[in-house]
Amino acid sequence: MAVACAVTAAGVLLPLAHATPDTTSGAPAHGPAPAAPWVLSGPCQDPEASLRPSDLDGASIARIKEAGKLVAGVDQSSFRWGYRNQTAEGVRLDGFDIDLVKAIAKDILGDENAVIYRAVPTSQRIPALQEGRVDIVVRTMTINCERLEDVAFSTAYFEAGQQVLAPKGSPITGYDPSLKDKRICVAAGSTAESALKAQSFGAAAVTVANQLDCLVRLQLAEVDGIITDNALAAGQAAQDPAVRLVGSPFTREFYGVAMNKDAPDLVRRVNKVLEDYRAGGNDSPWMKAYLKHLQPVLPGVTGPPAPKYREG
Repeated sequence: MAVACAVTAAGVLLPLAHATPDTTSGAPAHGPAPAAPWVLSGPCQDPEASLRPSDLDGASIARIKEAGKLVAGVDQSSFRWGYRNQTAEGVRLDGFDIDLVKAIAKDILGDENAVIYRAVPTSQRIPALQEGRVDIVVRTMTINCERLEDVAFSTAYFEAGQQVLAPKGSPITGYDPSLKDKRICVAAGSTAESALKAQSFGAAAVTVANQLDCLVRLQLAEVDGIITDNALAAGQAAQDPAVRLVGSPFTREFYGVAMNKDAPDLVRRVNKVLEDYRAGGNDSPWMKAYLKHLQPVLPGVTGPPAPKYREG
């Protein structure tokens, strides 16, 4: 169960507001270095296609190495993905996304613990990257064309879908007319919020900053249901046996590591890390992380999505 305590030396977790500006240059301390930006060519028809992997250092990688730390925007309250976990050794930041951050830090800096973790609300994931407050965001972030206008993404590392979470015994049966006149909670800036705006079925949207806030509101009977990624909802259902997933996923969505558009060398490096992370079938680091963190709440996943790459 996630608990609110200090994180051990395995990583430093700071609130996003603690980013310190570089007063000598007027730019954020972790702002993007000048580089050839990642510019989409033509209509966005295949958003999961990313830059081809490379382990060559560029300006962004050099800046991270000079700093000696990878600054990662993560969640601290999504059970099994990014959360504060009470263990026999103490409290630590844990989860599937956290393991991926460590793999990226290990590849770039040679130390999986060379990370500054910043807790990033759902609605702040893109601003945090654009303003240079973090180097990467690894926070169950869906790749889509709209977001590609603002940030760059790695290849996909997990497939999920939007689904409805409701109390057991609720008349809600899924993303359908049973939502009429119901209060449905979504996180600001999420794909769930976009879906409900596009087709509400007569539901009243209740918007919160962080997705886990929806579960609290549901427990307090302030909302009637939640729309979120089924991968996240499965963790919430595991935390609270009084709620359950209803209906079927009504989207296919792919999570990616998000980065600044002016950091193509970092995008390529993360894609190289992901190539290694997927390799090895059932013995791959990806599968080991899945079995450790997600299989208990999200069984039946056989492997990661295959990477897609852009031409050039």
